[in-house]
Amino acid sequence: MVAYTIGYLFSRLPSAHLVVGGQAKLNPYFQIMSIQSTEQAQKTNVASGGVAGVVEGESNGSKASGKSAKPKANKAVAPAADRETLINLYYQMLLIRRFEEKCAESYSIGKIGGFCHLYIGQEAVGVGAISVLRQDDYVLTSYREHGQAIAKGMSPDAVMAELYGKAGGCSQGKGGSMHLFNSEINFMGGHAIVGGQIPLATGVAFAAKYQETDRVAVCFFGEAAVNQGAFHESLNMAQLWKLPCIYICENNKYGMGTSLARAMSAHDISEKALSYEMASEVVDGMDVIAMRECMQRAVDRARRDSLPTLIEARTYRFMGHSMSDPANIGRAKRLKKTRSAIR
Repeated sequence: MVAYTIGYLFSRLPSAHLVVGGQAKLNPYFQIMSIQSTEQAQKTNVASGGVAGVVEGESNGSKASGKSAKPKANKAVAPAADRETLINLYYQMLLIRRFEEKCAESYSIGKIGGFCHLYIGQEAVGVGAISVLRQDDYVLTSYREHGQAIAKGMSPDAVMAELYGKAGGCSQGKGGSMHLFNSEINFMGGHAIVGGQIPLATGVAFAAKYQETDRVAVCFFGEAAVNQGAFHESLNMAQLWKLPCIYICENNKYGMGTSLARAMSAHDISEKALSYEMASEVVDGMDVIAMRECMQRAVDRARRDSLPTLIEARTYRFMGHSMSDPANIGRAKRLKKTRSAIR
């Protein structure tokens, strides 16, 4: 059943190329949503391998600490987003979207039990960020982790088997949706406690530095976790001890069903890093290219200078907090005004 499900997902992926005038060209369907206006996007020639997106430099939206080490002459730069890279990024996002849609279908007919939190709408954050990591880098995240697990290299078969409670699942069917884990690819689990993964990621980064490796620890969490004391304790420790940890806040504007405006006095989450003199950056979480470039800067900082970074990825989830949530008319209206990372 699981193999059939994944086979079905792959069968729905569109062809990457079209034959036009006897030449293979990139399918116009393979366009990445960006922060550009529609008028600007029309100027991009997708058929020649262009992308509808603008990547901002580190000086735009970045709040790096003045005490950070100056960039060295051989500073690494993000790999060019060539045609093959763009197709792979799109493929990963679409695979995650289709996977999550099938999860929703299976949950609704009782095949998946327990809690189930879908990543639909936020695919660009996980795919863009993880695309610049090495396989030996660490990733820790929350209970909304199906997308990050697949992007890190976990088999969709293993993830779906885990959701079905099968022994062939990544956690032998004992963890379910919120507790995916695979030490072979250093995916160190989804964590059900809000903010619980933040100090754990800090500890993993400490271990990487203590062992004198150049590995990076990446921690994904929602904006509601920022109000937890462990968030502030971890950022203070990471900057004080100069740990190679990248904290990615996926700000989808809602903690469960509560608007950020009703729960947080300071709405600019990236500015919270200023209290610890930590580098921070705001990025459009609906633009996979912008996310990739932003993440590359943070990875360079972590590997080169062993310094942490706080990234606020402003995004939006298209589903409720979990599959248990009823349909929301207000959310449906907001979705009409929200741009998708995939089209």
